[in-house]
This record gives sequence, structure tokens and C-alpha cells, in this order.
Amino acid sequence: MRIVVGLSGGVDSSVAALKLVEEGHEVIGLFMRNWNDASVTISDECPWIDDSNDAMLVAEHLGIPFQVLDLSDEYRERIVDYMFSEYEAGRTPNPDVLCNREIKFDLFLKAALKLEAEAVATGHYCRKFSSTSNGHDEHMLLTGADPNKDQSYFLCQLNQEQLGYAMFPIGDLLKSDLRKIAQDAGLPTANKKDSQGLCFIGKVRLPDFLQQQLKSKEGNIIEIDSDHSVFKADISDNHSRSQAFNFSEDMGLVVGKHQGAHFYTIGQRKGLNVGGKPEPLFVIGTDVYTNTVYVGQGDKHPGLFRDALLVKTEEIHWVRPSQKLKVGESCEYSLRFRYRQPLQTGRLEMTEDGVYMLFDTPQKGIASGQFATWYMNDELVGSGPIA
Repeated sequence: MRIVVGLSGGVDSSVAALKLVEEGHEVIGLFMRNWNDASVTISDECPWIDDSNDAMLVAEHLGIPFQVLDLSDEYRERIVDYMFSEYEAGRTPNPDVLCNREIKFDLFLKAALKLEAEAVATGHYCRKFSSTSNGHDEHMLLTGADPNKDQSYFLCQLNQEQLGYAMFPIGDLLKSDLRKIAQDAGLPTANKKDSQGLCFIGKVRLPDFLQQQLKSKEGNIIEIDSDHSVFKADISDNHSRSQAFNFSEDMGLVVGKHQGAHFYTIGQRKGLNVGGKPEPLFVIGTDVYTNTVYVGQGDKHPGLFRDALLVKTEEIHWVRPSQKLKVGESCEYSLRFRYRQPLQTGRLEMTEDGVYMLFDTPQKGIASGQFATWYMNDELVGSGPIA
């Protein structure tokens, strides 16, 4: 079977390629060049060149063909521009999720198919299970065997066609076992540290990156007391429960200045530069139209918590369409709205507005634009951006 492996220059994709070679497949290594602006990378490092060289060394070690695919223009158009527009609108995007949907399993997949590949493999910690019923193939996206490395969240927007071509060779491995496999095989990346940068840019400082692209504009930081009446309203309907608090500038006191509300997200602590408070300040709301950042003291501040969220109808994505809920239906799921967040208990309710995610326990740091996901056991069933 001819398989194209996305070699990133890291140990995970290296072992993915190794396993496929050992299984006897015809493997081609393909490195994606995603970014070519070194002005925002960490000084003295040129990530894409270093990573490309490491990927080439792995391909040479395994004896497989290797190519570099330049997708930097497409990345800027589909991912980076999306990220900027989301931040400017006061939302918190997840470019890694879009990276997989729009780049790795779209443009990269199409490039692989031109090489007459039958599948595309990546170094993601997740699994796939496929079945056939009445001549129709159906693919399930499952969590990785290593609960500390599970990356199914980042693949939550993949569709059936994309999953049909996808292979995840390391999904059944623990990270510790993977490192040993790489060392035993003498892979050049065996002891390479995991990347700490954004997957689509590299080792980049996100605040520096945003500030180079988005205009700075001074505004007020307003502190809202935890006993304010806005937190004591009796909210019973799902729509109200799912909405962010409606703050206004007359609700609190100005405690500092910021350089742009679009640089902040709900739950953020760092970067406020306001001291002299008994407890640390956390962002509990932003308003990009008035350019105001609202904060509250302590990680138990009521402004940080909500017990519901909404994904609008047109933005709901079912990995397996056969699992779609109809209007009026509800179902218990395990819920997550950020990577590495422990799965939460709760349920979904499908309405004309969209799907409401209702948590059994109030959740901290829910921000518009984040991707909410729902699981049934170890299957990622669906997802969508938070309204």
C-alpha cells in the first residue's frame, strides 16, 4: 500500500513512518513548509529549516523518498487570516483544529493523492475504527491510547471522506514506549523535544505575532466585584445560561490600561500588568467594540464560570452523520471545549437555535470561538465553535 506520511521533523511522525515501513508499505515522506516569516520566531532559531532537515534525515535513515511541500500561501489565507479575524472580533480561535481540516487533510491530502497514495498518515495520538454496512464505509475517530497525549480534539472537524484516507500509526502507543522505539531504531529525532509552538507557524511567540499583525489601541481594564448583581440573576433557560455575562463600563472601577481588547481571552491571567490586589486578576470578559477588558479577583470569581454553551445550527459538525441528533432530542455525552481539558459530564440538547452543551458542573474559561467537542465513550462524535 502506498502511504504518504506527513513528516514534521518530530519524533511522533518519525515513528509513524517507521511503523509503516516495518509493516511493508511503500512509504513517501512529505514535509509541509507552512510559514516563512522568521521575524516572529524565537531568536536564533529557524524552525521550518531545522524541522525540514530533521525530517529529511529520518527519511534517509528509513530509506524512503522525501519531498518538501510549500503551503505557506495557503496557510496564510486559510488559517492565519482566520485567526486574525477571530481575534479582531473578540473570539478565541483554535488554529490547530483548522490546520487539520483545511491543510493536513485537505491540501496535503490532495497532494498525496497526486502521488497516487492510498492513504495519508500523521503522528497524531488518536485512533480510527472503520466498519462496512450495506456496502457503506463508516469511520469512527477514537481517542489515543495515551490519555496524556490524546489529540483527537485537534481532529474534531474531520469528515468521513478525510477520515477514510487517514491513518494514525502511533495511536495505540504510550509516549514513553514511542520514545524507546525511536531510540532502539536509531532515529535522528529520538531525543528531540516536542514542539512548543503553534503547529502552523512553528516556535512562535503568539503575543508578539498578534501585536505585529493587529493594531494596538489603549483601553480600560475594569474590575467587577464578585458580589455584583449581574452574577445573581436567576437564569433558567438554556439560551441565557449559555451566554457570556453582559458587562458594562459602569459596573466597576478602572484598575489599569491595556493595548487592545482583542489580545485577551476569558480566563487569562498573564499580561494584565495590574498589581496591588489581594488575589490575582483574571479576564472575565472583553468588548472589542468599546475596547474594554473586564477582570475579577481570584480563580473562583463567578464571572469565570458558565454551565452551558451553544453551537449554532449551521456550525455543528458530526464526525459520523449517522449520530446526528434531531431537534428536540437530547443525549448524555462526555464534553470538552479545550485541548487537554479532562472530559466533563453533561448532555447535549438539540434545538432550532443549535445544540446546547449543558454541563453537570459549571465550567471555567468558556470563550466564544473555541471548539466544543462531545464524546461517547472513547469516540469523538461531534464538534463546533462556541457561539
